[in-house]
Amino acid sequence: MREFQVSVETRFVANESDPAEPRYVFAYTITIANHGSEAAQLKNRYWLITDGDGNQKEVRGPGVVGNQPRIAPGEAFRYTSACVLETEVGVMQGHYEFQGADGDAFDVPIDAFTLTAPNVIVH
Repeated sequence: MREFQVSVETRFVANESDPAEPRYVFAYTITIANHGSEAAQLKNRYWLITDGDGNQKEVRGPGVVGNQPRIAPGEAFRYTSACVLETEVGVMQGHYEFQGADGDAFDVPIDAFTLTAPNVIVH
């Protein structure tokens, strides 16, 4: 059985941001937990990033932060990365592509999460 859970924590990185540019840096920490009964390897990632003006950017690539972790049942993989936007708010969503022990590929969705600078009112 394949059952993966993705949880996300975000934070605004003020010391690397510069509203005059405009440059807003957000860090996000992802935890991918395997609650299923079989191990799988994370092969690729896909992100759809939407800034506060509605501009979208797609990001695809192998693994995450230079790793293609194999996550065994009952284990989790945690990493931190960053996203730079030209607006004070944005949304990220996407999926991870995994390969099961049987060789089959399957996607694990990453629900949309918001990146927001402090004291920003989101409508």
